[in-house]
Amino acid sequence: MRADEPFLVRHADLVFALKTFAASMLALVIALAMDLPRPYWAMATVYITSQPLAGATSSKAFFRVMGTLAGAAMTVALVPNLIDAPELLCLAIALWVGLCLYLSLLDGTPRSYVFMLAGYTVALIGFPSVSEPGAIFDTAVARLEEISLGIICASLVSTIVFPRSVAPAVAHRVDAWLADARRLSQVVLLREGTSETHRAKRLKLATDIVEIDTLSTHLAYDRLTDRNAVTGLGEIRLRMLTLLPVMASLEDRLAALGEEALRRQPGLKRLLEDIAQWIASDVGARQPAERIRAAISEQQAVLDDGADWERIITTSLLLRLRELVDLSRDCRALTEAIAESRNVATIDLAFHSEAGAAPVRHRDRGLALWSAAGAVVAILICCAFWIGTGWPDGASAPMMAAVACSFFAAQDEPARFIRSFGRWSLVAIVVVAVYLFAVVPAISHIEVLVVALAPTFLLYGFLIGRPATAGTGTALAANTATLLAIQSTYSADFASYANSAVAFFVGIVVAEIVTRIARGVGAEWIANRLVLSNWKSIAFAAERRGKRDRAEFAGLMLHRLGLLVQRIAFLSESDRRDTDSLVQLRIGINIIDLRRARYGLAASTIAVIDDMLDRLAIACRSYAGSGMPAELLTSVDRALAQAVKDPNDSAREDALIGLVGIRRGLFPDAPAYRPRAESVAA
Repeated sequence: MRADEPFLVRHADLVFALKTFAASMLALVIALAMDLPRPYWAMATVYITSQPLAGATSSKAFFRVMGTLAGAAMTVALVPNLIDAPELLCLAIALWVGLCLYLSLLDGTPRSYVFMLAGYTVALIGFPSVSEPGAIFDTAVARLEEISLGIICASLVSTIVFPRSVAPAVAHRVDAWLADARRLSQVVLLREGTSETHRAKRLKLATDIVEIDTLSTHLAYDRLTDRNAVTGLGEIRLRMLTLLPVMASLEDRLAALGEEALRRQPGLKRLLEDIAQWIASDVGARQPAERIRAAISEQQAVLDDGADWERIITTSLLLRLRELVDLSRDCRALTEAIAESRNVATIDLAFHSEAGAAPVRHRDRGLALWSAAGAVVAILICCAFWIGTGWPDGASAPMMAAVACSFFAAQDEPARFIRSFGRWSLVAIVVVAVYLFAVVPAISHIEVLVVALAPTFLLYGFLIGRPATAGTGTALAANTATLLAIQSTYSADFASYANSAVAFFVGIVVAEIVTRIARGVGAEWIANRLVLSNWKSIAFAAERRGKRDRAEFAGLMLHRLGLLVQRIAFLSESDRRDTDSLVQLRIGINIIDLRRARYGLAASTIAVIDDMLDRLAIACRSYAGSGMPAELLTSVDRALAQAVKDPNDSAREDALIGLVGIRRGLFPDAPAYRPRAESVAA
């Protein structure tokens, strides 16, 4: 925190706490004035919905309304029709929650909140309403009104009172990422630093891309953001996805050449130094990108059937350098346009994606299914206990089981988070007891109530505003507001409160136990599944002959890479090395590069490349961590020998860059490729 920053920036957490408390009190007062049956739902919704950035609050609010509406409609459909068969009703609600949780985990974007809300809203409305099924429509409408009121108040206050736009936060992260990428490009081109240092920087950049993607999903819902800036940031993101594997490929090609080869090519060495200086220089001091491209073309050697490995590697290096220059030039031009509020559509860009700016995410259907099954079982156990004991206040148990299982299913170890949620819920139960039976009875005016609630809820808001304690603050605020159950008249009863609190806690405990069994696997299991998914994606790309956009494929692989980085300690040594060097990502990108080449190559060349891709797909699908078969290396070399002598210059270059990348990625320690003529002579 710097002293020269504006007050609202330095004390953003405190400002957020004040704004959120004001929004929650506004929602509560309006709900009381409207005589809604459970006005505290509006208050709790404010704390569940509010985020420090206005766009994040708006996106969460929109999806929460959609999810609540879907859940309320499903509740009205289920409860009246199945009320005479309580066991069947419980099963139907549990299966609905499980289905919605499964879809939510597969989506993985802020939109997933629609599915999650649609699921546990049925539990929140349905289970407490079984004693009055005839009023279920009115109850569902009332819940929708209360929750919508809370969402509206949270969104209005977030957008109007000292709003914090998502765009500056994204732009700041993007600028920092590009600066880090320029520094890494410079040290790679100048061969400075160690490979371990480069790997650490690459992993940081990969993780940052995933975080920027997550933050960027809220841009569309931020009314404070200029649409031109959103478009420009999307275009920069596409180039970021491609830039990272290009840098990794450059380092690999330079390592394959070695310093001895660079000394034999002083022109190439000088070119690397010029590009490094060009990338790091300020915009005004930069020479035009066309001059750099011309200098790269001057170094390009003619390839023929007798081209040796050094010449092929050099050609591949030059092609990747051209990509680096194009991507760097585009990023600078887009950044300038955004800063000057110019229309990014007027910029002449060198790189164009086929897939658009939509993020591509990894989906683990097996893990999602296990999580959904755990939620179903936890809800049914609570329902069985509730029905079997005839517990009047037992509805809170399956309700909280549904909420707890849904909230934390996306975590590696959800049971640990559910336990933490339970601990803070216990704190909330104690806090509410103090309020209900020691503070609130003496209050007769709403103004005094607001003052009494302020210290506690301001603290909760402050915790939510800080990333490290956001989960704790949300658990405390939502549970305190819900259990406090503020209404127009005081009607608290200790026995009833104790029963509800116990049922509330029982639901969380059951959710933890069942989740611990259903999701007993931890980060190591998830990490291994991610690695296997990468190899399957490579096999799929090879089988389809790479019919997938580079940026789309890079987005998927980088999303997995970001997930792997969080679990890298659980990987085997070989998998960790592959992750560090972006090996799987580079191989996939190079397969896609072959797509551009296939349709311009001679039929004989296509046949050899297709045979190699078929063998590659088989090897990737059967990969068990023991390396690739030697026959695949022979097949890659055969494809190289055929591609080098192909008559189509442009297609030959694309094929060459792809084949060299595949060979270096799969067999980094293999002997240098030897032309066929040389092999025969030997």
